[in-house]
Amino acid sequence: MDRNLSALQPALVWKHFAEIVRIPRPSSHEERIRRYVLDFARSLGLECREDEAHNIYVRKPASPGMENRKGVILQAHLDMVPQKNNDKQFDFTTDPIDAYIDGGWVTADGTTLGADNGIGAAAIMAVLEDDTLVHGPLEALFTATEETGMDGAFGLKAGLLQGDILLNLDSETEGELYVGCAGGLDANMTFRYAEVPAPAGDFKAARLSVKGLKGGHSGIQIVAQRANANKLLFRLLNVQAEKFGVVLASVDGGGLRNAIPREAEAVVLIPAASHKAFADAVAAYEKTVIAEFEGIEDSIAVRLEACEAPAGVIPADVASKLAKAVVGCPDGVVRMSVAMPGLVQTSTNLARVVSDGRSIRLQCLLRSSVRSEKEALGQAIAAVFALAGAETELTGSYDGWNPDMKSPILKAMTASYEQLYGRKPAVTAIHAGLECGIIGSNYPGLDMISFGPTICYPHSPDEKVEIASVGKFYDFLVRTLANIPQK
Repeated sequence: MDRNLSALQPALVWKHFAEIVRIPRPSSHEERIRRYVLDFARSLGLECREDEAHNIYVRKPASPGMENRKGVILQAHLDMVPQKNNDKQFDFTTDPIDAYIDGGWVTADGTTLGADNGIGAAAIMAVLEDDTLVHGPLEALFTATEETGMDGAFGLKAGLLQGDILLNLDSETEGELYVGCAGGLDANMTFRYAEVPAPAGDFKAARLSVKGLKGGHSGIQIVAQRANANKLLFRLLNVQAEKFGVVLASVDGGGLRNAIPREAEAVVLIPAASHKAFADAVAAYEKTVIAEFEGIEDSIAVRLEACEAPAGVIPADVASKLAKAVVGCPDGVVRMSVAMPGLVQTSTNLARVVSDGRSIRLQCLLRSSVRSEKEALGQAIAAVFALAGAETELTGSYDGWNPDMKSPILKAMTASYEQLYGRKPAVTAIHAGLECGIIGSNYPGLDMISFGPTICYPHSPDEKVEIASVGKFYDFLVRTLANIPQK
């Protein structure tokens, strides 16, 4: 595999990205990447600082003759989503990403690549380094812990930024300009229980697993209607557990709140007399869901494998209520936009289900461009789990970013793209949580656009970035900076 990313063009962008992928930076473990950016800025003699929310701020003066242009803020986030294949031995807090060139793409070996948003950060660093570029006053804002709660954007204080225009470099389709995004809300559900001893008698312990799903970004890929491993696991248990006397001992499904769950498993005890019939039901269920998701998922596997017997199990009434609540919990696309055809307006992702012997914790990430709809969906989920005896806490709410189709920077960037590539860019909104909406609440006068190269399957180990699109994205960024309007 060719791992020489630095040989790719644009050279400065790929040079920095090759360094960034070697620096461990999962959310909440961003100390080393912050130090790298600060050391880089100081080496160039640029003004830089870290704020209380651990955002990094860098200022570069205008090039000669461009001092009267509007100030531009280039913004990207420093953290990445840590997802890996189940058979991959990898520690995101210590190990460098093993990135390599695969045809016209750059991807990683069994893990997320971190092009989301490492390519955006690398492009900003390339602009800061290159003194041959023509641009007005520049500020670079590298935000902290975006993927797990947008902590940096929420912690950004008013008065720090001086620019008039914010270019967010965190979109994932080259040739598209994003002028709006969804807001978000976390739903955190908890079942509390006292573990009981495993039942006496002739039982066989087994691990019931759902694997092989594509997963992906819970905003961008939600419209693809991919399978949710948590939903598939409990759909089976809800129907078959009582029928065959299966006892639930533990569950561990999904991972990060913003990733569609690819895998889920439960440790169960099966009466020996029912074991073969239950195993047959599992095999039949696998065929059912493979048929249901034909053309969407191509590697669904539902397996029942022997394992060590647990000492304790989840009480039967709690297990039953849990299964029913998961089955009844909304998941996936809830409503499509009428104003912008093809855009998801409201969705939810049942991202996590995990037990620890005292509680079962579940998490959904809700997204919507309509605040009232997002709030109503949160209440609907809370109602489902209240009926099952669980507690629900709704946290981390943030509003979306409303499009301004009369934006001056939108007009300028549309013209720049057409000059470069002979066609107009698509202008759209995204069903994902960009930081623009949060930053804009503290800086209401900012004119904002989000754009980026083509990144496929972010938030999953299949993540890859198209090499040619990085060149087009960066050339467009450079042309945009040269054509920024006067103050």
